[in-house]
Amino acid sequence: SCLQTSLSIWGWGSLGVVLFLVTFGPFAIFYFAFYILCFVGGGFVVTLLFGKSNSEKYLEQCEHSFLPCTSVGIPKCIEEMKREARPIKIDRRLTGANIIDEPLQQVIQFSLRDYVQYWYYTLSDDESFLLEIRQALQYALVQFSARSKETDWQPYFTTRLVDDFGTHLRVFRKAQQRIAEKADQMKDQAEELVDTFFEVEVEMEKEVCRDLVCTSPKDEEGFLRDLCEVLLYILLPPGDFQNKIMRYFVREILSRGILLPLINQLSDPDYINQYVIWMIRDSNCNYEAFMNIIKLSDNIGELEAVKDKASEELQYLRSLDTAGDDINTIKNQINSLLYVIKVCDSRIQRLQSGKEIDTVKLAANFGKLCTVPLDHILVDNVALQFFMDYMQQTGGQAHLFFWMTVEGYRVTAQQQLEVLQSRQKDGKHQTNQTKGLLRAAAFGVYEQYLSEKASPRVNIDDNLVAKLAETLNHDDPTPEIFDDIQRKVYELMLRDERFYPSFKQNVLYVRMLAELDMLKDPSFRGSDDGEGESFNGSPTGSINLSLDDLSNVPSDETVQLHAYISDTGVCNDHGKTYALYAITVHRRNPNTEETWKTYRRYSDFHDFHMRITEQFENLANILKLPGKKTFNNMDREFLEKRKKDLNAYLQLLLNPEMMKASPALAHYVYDFLENKAYSKGKGDFARKMDTFVNPLRNSMRNVSNAVKSLPDSLAEGMTKMSDNMGKMSERLGQDIKQSFFKVPPLIQKTYSDPDHCRVAAPIDDNVDDNIPLRVMLLLMDEVFDLKERNQWLRRNIKNLLQQLIRATYGDTINRKIVDHVDWMTSPEQVADAVKRFRDAFWPNGILAETVPRRDKAIRMRTRVAGKTKLLEVMPDELKHIIGAETTRKGILRVFEMFQHTQLNKRMVYVFLERFLETLFPQNKFHELFNKLHSRSKQMQRYKQRLHSTQAPSLQK
Repeated sequence: SCLQTSLSIWGWGSLGVVLFLVTFGPFAIFYFAFYILCFVGGGFVVTLLFGKSNSEKYLEQCEHSFLPCTSVGIPKCIEEMKREARPIKIDRRLTGANIIDEPLQQVIQFSLRDYVQYWYYTLSDDESFLLEIRQALQYALVQFSARSKETDWQPYFTTRLVDDFGTHLRVFRKAQQRIAEKADQMKDQAEELVDTFFEVEVEMEKEVCRDLVCTSPKDEEGFLRDLCEVLLYILLPPGDFQNKIMRYFVREILSRGILLPLINQLSDPDYINQYVIWMIRDSNCNYEAFMNIIKLSDNIGELEAVKDKASEELQYLRSLDTAGDDINTIKNQINSLLYVIKVCDSRIQRLQSGKEIDTVKLAANFGKLCTVPLDHILVDNVALQFFMDYMQQTGGQAHLFFWMTVEGYRVTAQQQLEVLQSRQKDGKHQTNQTKGLLRAAAFGVYEQYLSEKASPRVNIDDNLVAKLAETLNHDDPTPEIFDDIQRKVYELMLRDERFYPSFKQNVLYVRMLAELDMLKDPSFRGSDDGEGESFNGSPTGSINLSLDDLSNVPSDETVQLHAYISDTGVCNDHGKTYALYAITVHRRNPNTEETWKTYRRYSDFHDFHMRITEQFENLANILKLPGKKTFNNMDREFLEKRKKDLNAYLQLLLNPEMMKASPALAHYVYDFLENKAYSKGKGDFARKMDTFVNPLRNSMRNVSNAVKSLPDSLAEGMTKMSDNMGKMSERLGQDIKQSFFKVPPLIQKTYSDPDHCRVAAPIDDNVDDNIPLRVMLLLMDEVFDLKERNQWLRRNIKNLLQQLIRATYGDTINRKIVDHVDWMTSPEQVADAVKRFRDAFWPNGILAETVPRRDKAIRMRTRVAGKTKLLEVMPDELKHIIGAETTRKGILRVFEMFQHTQLNKRMVYVFLERFLETLFPQNKFHELFNKLHSRSKQMQRYKQRLHSTQAPSLQK
């Protein structure tokens, strides 16, 4: 039965399936499954919705029953945030001057855009934070502007700035001297110079040293952060300063975004060199100055950079395919480049070998030096100081001082007698008083140099001294009363082996010639590298040597020089027509023989003739230069005649007997015949003016020395006599009284070593009140190291500067300087400075990219160009006052000082510190900077050394 039942179920089931498929089709099974799935899903959704609604009602009932009420502020904050931001008005006034406010607002906008906005907008769209930063910056600028308007900037620009620069230069000079004294040269020179510089700084400043700030980037950033935070504390309201987030952002923008890049740029030696070249861009580079720089360079990198560039140009010129007239130009250029390469190689070899000056060779070469007559030495400022130093070394200073005092007495007596005669014509009689003062002056000279009590005493014929004493006792003194004895003293100095003859064999004589620019460079001419170009036409000219190069001068060579004019022609230069003479020059040495051509105009001959006839008066009667011709001076016949006459002039000039009679003449002849551009001296008008000015200048200088040598009581008497002069000589009397009779010491006596203190040394009141005189004298002291030389020269320079300033500007110079400082701080100039800053950091409104560091060779050649420019613009008058060698060394010392980034940073930070001390005098910035620099390693070492030296004395 069970089996039947199961069969019945399967049968009915199968029948149902068959009937279902026949009735609904084969896809009916899928529809059926879909209907079932929809039914189940619908039931699940209905259940979920019913449960969710019941759960929400239950939770709502629980919330109202057990949780505390929500705060009212939160919904209000949410509602406030959902509202649209209202536009906020910004007061764009900063300084009160629209021309300044506009570029300042642009600087603020660019700073926020490039340093804040680019990352802030990735975090938030709310601009209230940016607005707070902008308002804080603007408020700080407003306070800064108000302080600036209340500050007197004249002392900062005319005193502090100059003193700080002079101090920086003094520290650098002392560091160089200290390094030169050290025997160990193994350490890197640049690094050793920086270390020594800061050692000298702490010894001079006593309280502060900036070595960490200038040598450590990390400490520098920390210093700028601290400084900016102090400035924000002063300039911001207390509420804004307490906002740390905003304060830190503003601090970073100022320190790392603005100040640090600006200081790095101002401290970059390459930037300074480019700026120097740009400042004197109007002057053309002089070939002789360029070669002089190459010859004096002690930097192998500079020499190699110049040599590589010359080799590159030489290779280019040799690759050119030229013909005709161009080939001569190319050959001359090739010869010039070959000479430059040869000089560079010679200098590099010498620097690498470490060759020093050989004093024995110097002494052996004295016979080849130019001879300067004694009478020229006594009337030349530069030469006289060396002869004075030598006479003091040999104990003969009494003779020289007597000669100078008599010169001063003669000039003074003549002036006073002339004034006396003019006053007698006006009916005023002061004969006895004037003669009495002159007699007192003459007795003072006698007592100081010729009497038995004189110490030291001038040793001269006793008969002459007795005759002078009798004249002083019985006759009225005259300006010529000492002439006989002065003549004897001059002959004694000239012929006594202890004085002038030995002076010519002394190293001081060599240094004198160097200062007078009368040392010449040995020839570097020779054969080239064998590729066909002749090296005989080197355009070098006479290159001025430093004392370091004297050891190269040959001492046993006999040089024969022959020259003749081989051709003449007419040149047209920018519409100006002139005749040009080609001079073929042969120079024969014992080992070499060379030939070159040089080109000169008639005006060059004329200038050369005036130079040598001024120096050698006997030549004026022997040499006759062909005369000038105003009209038809370009005719062929006239040019041929002048060529013949100039040839005769040259042959007479080069006559061996002529050269032997005047040995110093060869110096001028070689300079004229060198294949280079001829450097003309003074024009006719200037020479005529010199014939008037030079005697007056020498007389005034002699008056200074005469009165300096007189006793104090006598000098006071002479001063009183000048005060009593008439109205016609009142101004001259005042000048003489101030400049010569009073003779105040420029540097007051102090108990501290002047070499180890700041430059702001006390100067007499007359100098302190005269702003340009103080600035010029201070800078000349430090640049040219005048304090290390005798004070006689320094007094003369001071007197000359006083007369120059008074003659140029009169008594209004200080007022003009104050007006210039006011103009520098005017709104127009400040606005111009802000615009330059904006355009430098954001050219065309876009943040400037970091300028890549230029190639080392380019930077080295820029250094050479900068030094060449500086030496070229130095006036020859400065060389005549303080000496050519001193001028060169001073200018190159200043240039070298700017070639060290760390030292430049020190100077920038000093200027910044003085600026803030001037702007905020009541905020004790001086003490603040001392604390900020207190972690200096040099300062700690200095305190330890000071403590160790003071401890033994305290124990005693």
